[in-house]
Amino acid sequence: MRHGPSLLQGVLICGKCGHRMQVRYGGPKKLHTYTCSRMATDYAEGFCHYLPGAPLDEFVGEWVLKALEPAALEISLEASEHLKKERKELDGLWQKRLERASYEADRAGRHYRLIEPENRLVARQLAQEWEEKLEAKRKLEEDYRRFEREQPRPLSATEREQIRRLAQDIPALWRSPSTTMAERKEIVRQIVERVSVENEGKSERLHVTIDWVGGSQTKGVVIRPVSKLEHLSYYPRLCERIRELVAENLSTGEIAEALYREGMRPPKHAERFSRQAVSELLQRLGLRPAHPRRGRRNFGEPAPAQHEWWLSDLAQALQMPTGTLHGWIRRGWVEAYQQRSSRRWIIQADEAEVERLRQLRSLPMGHHDHHRWLDYASRRMALEGSMQENT
Repeated sequence: MRHGPSLLQGVLICGKCGHRMQVRYGGPKKLHTYTCSRMATDYAEGFCHYLPGAPLDEFVGEWVLKALEPAALEISLEASEHLKKERKELDGLWQKRLERASYEADRAGRHYRLIEPENRLVARQLAQEWEEKLEAKRKLEEDYRRFEREQPRPLSATEREQIRRLAQDIPALWRSPSTTMAERKEIVRQIVERVSVENEGKSERLHVTIDWVGGSQTKGVVIRPVSKLEHLSYYPRLCERIRELVAENLSTGEIAEALYREGMRPPKHAERFSRQAVSELLQRLGLRPAHPRRGRRNFGEPAPAQHEWWLSDLAQALQMPTGTLHGWIRRGWVEAYQQRSSRRWIIQADEAEVERLRQLRSLPMGHHDHHRWLDYASRRMALEGSMQENT
């Protein structure tokens, strides 16, 4: 799909196995991903990886614009002048080597032609030396022609001026809505030879290498969305930092704000950790946050002990309304008590109890009323049966 949204089609290489990466489109938004082509050719070994297309395209696109900035182009043009001088010096060395080889071949030929015909043994040896010199000269000439073919054609003064003028218009041309993806791809292929990418395990970090036309390289790291917290490269540091913040008696909202300031982001490219995400992570780590500081606070009231929760904190961890959890207290479904000073509810729940309450929360609406009616009906039938036996 030359007009598709993928920018790196045809130039992206798998950094693990060296296979070319293919473009795949899917989903309601027709988002594209890059998949190692080894998946399609070698099912026995599986495949290296598949990568989201948007972060890679954005990374390479930014570097393409940087490479085409006027200042960067001037540096590149100056570098090309230095390369031109270096090639001229190399060409001079080649010419000296060719002259030397030609001189030695001519000299060997003269020695052979001056030998007396009756001296056959010396003539045979001189003839062999002449052939060796001619072969060495021929091989050196082939190497020189190969050297010439591999050297890029130098830019003329007119071409250099055209490049300078074009550099002023490329950023606006790249971002213009009228510019098609096919035209952007054409710009990329003029200056990018290939792009290789390798993932850092299952983490969000992708190591990208851009090989530019001319031999230079640019390396960087691209952040991709991942599906699980455990796949984040800084997950151990995240857990340790949360333990430190809990030890400072911070609430879930304050913890989320601290993580945002320190640059820690959740998976799936979310902007920041929500209070709900922090609560779930605290529960996974077996930690309990402090209650948010609201209004006037009685600093003499004791905090909940281990395996105890404020009603609002447990309701947030279970993703349920506080009124529903308060109703469970009235029904006796949870163990709870009220503080004497503030009359606030504290619920006793260890990890197993929290899991039981979560399963209770997942039951459909009316489940408990339905079972209560069944219990009432069974008791009534048993009572009627006993009355019939007595009569």
